[in-house]
Amino acid sequence: MNEQATSRSDAPLQGSPSTEVLLTAEVFDGEPGCIAQARALADRFLARLVAEWLAVLGEHTRSDLMLAVSELVTNADRYSHGPYLLELEGDARRISVTVYDSSTALPVLYSPDPARLGGHGMEIVVALCDRVTAERVPVGKRIRAEFMLST
Repeated sequence: MNEQATSRSDAPLQGSPSTEVLLTAEVFDGEPGCIAQARALADRFLARLVAEWLAVLGEHTRSDLMLAVSELVTNADRYSHGPYLLELEGDARRISVTVYDSSTALPVLYSPDPARLGGHGMEIVVALCDRVTAERVPVGKRIRAEFMLST
């Protein structure tokens, strides 16, 4: 990944972001069980998005988003020294999963290699999402995975 952004697709995301979104966030400290807690937060967020925003989730959206949350939170847990923030934002058209952590090292995106042990997390996230960006921020880095929803 470079210092600004990477994306699985060169096509821009459709539409401009709305100023009204459903937003939830939680800080995790890396204690045992925090990845499961992050997934539970994402699950509650999706349930609210469907109930309150009438979002239509595709057949694989829930499982893809949960896997992306797991991979991003696992990476933050493994590679940063300190707490990290998981932020979920969405409306009826899109969902973004953002993780902030204290490490300034941007993730490495390796070429697919089934024989390689480890290093598949970002490969998985990029494959699941419509767009992935990574950038340094004053507190470390921010990685955002975006999903476009069925309309």
